[in-house]
Amino acid sequence: MKNFLFGLTILFVFASCSQDDDSVDSIVEIPTNLTTTVTINEKTVSITATADGAANFSFLFIENDVETFVVSEDGTASHTFVFSGTHQVRTRAYSTANSFFDFAEKYDSFQIEGEDPITGPPTTGYSSPLSYPGYNLVWNDEFEGNSLSSDWTQELGNGTWGWGNNEQQYYRSQNTLVQDGYLQITARKQAYEGYNYTSSRIKTQGKQSFKYGRVDIRAALPYGKGIWPALWMLGEDYSSVGWPLCGEIDVMEMVGGEGLNDRTVHGTMHWSHNNSHASYSGTNSLPSGQKFAEEFHVFSIIWNESQIRFYRDDIQYHVMNTASIPAFHEDFFFIFNVAVGGNWPGSPNPSTLFPQTMIVDYVRVFQEE
Repeated sequence: MKNFLFGLTILFVFASCSQDDDSVDSIVEIPTNLTTTVTINEKTVSITATADGAANFSFLFIENDVETFVVSEDGTASHTFVFSGTHQVRTRAYSTANSFFDFAEKYDSFQIEGEDPITGPPTTGYSSPLSYPGYNLVWNDEFEGNSLSSDWTQELGNGTWGWGNNEQQYYRSQNTLVQDGYLQITARKQAYEGYNYTSSRIKTQGKQSFKYGRVDIRAALPYGKGIWPALWMLGEDYSSVGWPLCGEIDVMEMVGGEGLNDRTVHGTMHWSHNNSHASYSGTNSLPSGQKFAEEFHVFSIIWNESQIRFYRDDIQYHVMNTASIPAFHEDFFFIFNVAVGGNWPGSPNPSTLFPQTMIVDYVRVFQEE
């Protein structure tokens, strides 16, 4: 923890004059002796300001070309910066609570250090072909252009008790980006509608659904404690029969966290057995020291009348016999999302870097000829 006091103070003095019938001028007193104390804890900056004659304060946290504005009556504020480097905060002390024109002003500069989040698509990783012997490509999305295709629908809000998992994010369409041939779903530490995080969730329900075949999804994953990306499928009859009777196929889920979690994915099936929830899961891990965020990987299932097999980069790591489970002989649609918090991953902690982005290169569905 470091403390910084900076003495550069720029005072702007404004005189506002009003004239009544007696032509009496009044002069606004500008706050004086503006001082600030800046405390840095990792990437979180806390600032305390004092000034003689101040009724209100504002702070403008400046990170490159991104500005965050905070108004404070008690002269305190804090902000968590995304990236390391030299950043600034502008402090203003106002003479009246309702005026933003009469103020003393001061800038503080400081150095932020620490690990930066991984940004942008990886340049390396595993790829899969556009064709397989004995299969036809029946549907795919390569995420060309600059918007989602009409095959997808945004799901918004926080759902029912956090989408059934006590998740902590609010889903917004603004957190989905299609650019340069990639789909990007970004989780942000952002206060919105009473929630502390935002993200996105998209689905093909009612537009594209499939029974049996091979599914390939090439993606680079987010990471960190409390981050929960998923590429998964629900039975098309979900709206009428509910979960888990509709069935669920999790082509890939990852519960982020340092060490094993950021390098381990889960392939899981959920269904109803004797009117109770049943599930069966397998896992696959990268070598120690690697993350699924660092390169693209291809997450696949091969699904037929008797079983579902799960693959990572064409390595089979899980299989289940589904011949006697009715749910897995119906059409399923896709859901892609990045959740924050929830029953399984728990909440983010101070080590969690934001923003976190899941980048999808393509989704492809093949069925037997």
